[in-house]
Amino acid sequence: MWNKFKDVFNKWETSTAKRVEDALKNPLVLEPAGALLTTVMRTKARADRAVASVWGVVGLPTKRDQERTLHALNQIQSRLLDLEEQLAAANDRTKPNA
Repeated sequence: MWNKFKDVFNKWETSTAKRVEDALKNPLVLEPAGALLTTVMRTKARADRAVASVWGVVGLPTKRDQERTLHALNQIQSRLLDLEEQLAAANDRTKPNA
Protein backbone atom coordinates (compact mmCIF):
# COMPACT_ATOMS: atom_id res chain seq x y z
CA MET A 1 0.00 0.00 0.00
CA TRP A 2 2.76 2.45 0.98
CA ASN A 3 4.76 1.72 -2.20
CA LYS A 4 1.69 2.29 -4.36
CA PHE A 5 1.08 5.63 -2.62
CA LYS A 6 4.73 6.61 -3.13
CA ASP A 7 4.54 5.72 -6.84
CA VAL A 8 1.37 7.76 -7.36
CA PHE A 9 2.81 10.69 -5.41
CA ASN A 10 6.08 10.60 -7.36
CA LYS A 11 4.21 10.60 -10.70
CA TRP A 12 2.01 13.49 -9.54
CA GLU A 13 5.02 15.43 -8.23
CA THR A 14 6.99 14.94 -11.45
CA SER A 15 4.15 16.09 -13.70
CA THR A 16 3.26 19.00 -11.42
CA ALA A 17 6.87 20.14 -11.15
CA LYS A 18 7.16 20.17 -14.96
CA ARG A 19 3.99 22.24 -15.35
CA VAL A 20 5.00 24.70 -12.61
CA GLU A 21 8.49 25.06 -14.09
CA ASP A 22 7.03 25.76 -17.53
CA ALA A 23 4.63 28.32 -16.05
CA LEU A 24 7.39 30.08 -14.12
CA LYS A 25 9.53 30.35 -17.27
CA ASN A 26 6.67 32.01 -19.13
CA PRO A 27 7.20 35.79 -19.58
CA LEU A 28 3.46 36.33 -19.03
CA VAL A 29 4.00 35.10 -15.47
CA LEU A 30 7.54 36.40 -14.86
CA GLU A 31 6.99 40.03 -15.79
CA PRO A 32 3.97 40.66 -13.52
CA ALA A 33 5.61 38.67 -10.71
CA GLY A 34 8.77 40.76 -11.06
CA ALA A 35 6.76 43.98 -11.08
CA LEU A 36 4.85 42.85 -7.99
CA LEU A 37 8.07 41.97 -6.19
CA THR A 38 9.59 45.34 -7.09
CA THR A 39 6.51 47.14 -5.76
CA VAL A 40 6.52 45.11 -2.55
CA MET A 41 10.21 45.81 -1.94
CA ARG A 42 9.79 49.55 -2.57
CA THR A 43 6.83 49.62 -0.19
CA LYS A 44 8.85 47.78 2.44
CA ALA A 45 11.74 50.24 2.05
CA ARG A 46 9.34 53.17 2.51
CA ALA A 47 7.79 51.53 5.57
CA ASP A 48 11.24 50.87 7.07
CA ARG A 49 12.21 54.52 6.56
CA ALA A 50 8.92 55.67 8.13
CA VAL A 51 9.42 53.43 11.17
CA ALA A 52 13.01 54.64 11.59
CA SER A 53 11.78 58.22 11.37
CA VAL A 54 9.12 57.62 14.02
CA TRP A 55 11.69 55.98 16.31
CA GLY A 56 13.98 58.98 15.82
CA VAL A 57 11.19 61.46 16.61
CA VAL A 58 10.27 59.54 19.75
CA GLY A 59 13.94 59.56 20.74
CA LEU A 60 14.53 55.82 20.60
CA PRO A 61 17.54 54.37 18.77
CA THR A 62 16.97 52.88 15.34
CA LYS A 63 18.49 49.60 14.20
CA ARG A 64 21.28 51.54 12.51
CA ASP A 65 21.98 53.48 15.72
CA GLN A 66 22.12 50.23 17.68
CA GLU A 67 24.47 48.66 15.14
CA ARG A 68 26.75 51.72 15.29
CA THR A 69 26.82 51.53 19.09
CA LEU A 70 27.52 47.79 19.02
CA HIS A 71 30.41 48.37 16.60
CA ALA A 72 31.88 51.03 18.88
CA LEU A 73 31.54 48.71 21.89
CA ASN A 74 33.30 45.91 20.00
CA GLN A 75 36.16 48.28 19.13
CA ILE A 76 36.47 49.35 22.78
CA GLN A 77 36.45 45.72 23.91
CA SER A 78 39.17 44.86 21.41
CA ARG A 79 41.35 47.75 22.56
CA LEU A 80 40.78 46.81 26.22
CA LEU A 81 41.86 43.22 25.55
CA ASP A 82 44.99 44.50 23.77
CA LEU A 83 45.81 46.73 26.75
CA GLU A 84 45.30 43.84 29.18
CA GLU A 85 47.69 41.68 27.14
CA GLN A 86 50.27 44.47 27.04
CA LEU A 87 49.93 44.99 30.81
CA ALA A 88 50.33 41.28 31.49
CA ALA A 89 53.42 41.16 29.26
CA ALA A 90 54.88 44.20 31.02
CA ASN A 91 54.21 42.62 34.44
CA ASP A 92 55.91 39.41 33.32
CA ARG A 93 59.00 41.36 32.23
CA THR A 94 59.28 43.26 35.50
CA LYS A 95 58.85 40.25 37.80
CA PRO A 96 62.08 39.04 39.32
CA ASN A 97 62.94 35.45 38.43
CA ALA A 98 62.56 33.27 41.46
